[in-house]
Amino acid sequence: MQMTSNTGPRLGIHQLLNLESVQLRLKGTQREDVLRELVEAIPVLKKESAARNTLFLALLEREKLHSTGIGDGVALPHARNALVGMVENPVIVFGRHANGVPFGAIDGEPSRIFFLVVAPNVTQHLGILARLSRMLRDPKLRQALLLAEKPDKVINLLKQAETDL
Repeated sequence: MQMTSNTGPRLGIHQLLNLESVQLRLKGTQREDVLRELVEAIPVLKKESAARNTLFLALLEREKLHSTGIGDGVALPHARNALVGMVENPVIVFGRHANGVPFGAIDGEPSRIFFLVVAPNVTQHLGILARLSRMLRDPKLRQALLLAEKPDKVINLLKQAETDL
């Protein structure tokens, strides 16, 4: 299953990332700090401070309902529903934290790998979350993402993981 953008082409997870949206050295020590860093890394919202703030607040609200920390050191921050009109096409920001951040995951482990998901509609939103969840079940992929030294390596690892699904 691949996501279809509003313009028609089918997009894989790796195509929803770019070098600018891969953050290998998150610095925040709290969930809110990391969420802010991830939001600030969305290329299409760089000049849209109001949109970034709206998204940040929506993410905080979502975390109050139930943590997006899914365990095994992974969190998939996303707003409860797609934020219609915020982006034209789905966007993912990958973030990695060296030590991990308490994120309220069910296994109690800190999250080190983050995928912020922003989509223009609910279908794409749910499709991306489902695909990421399946991919990230693989402990080899999680380990490789923790060790990747450059953003292009992260993108290539995700491309390969999608091929292997």
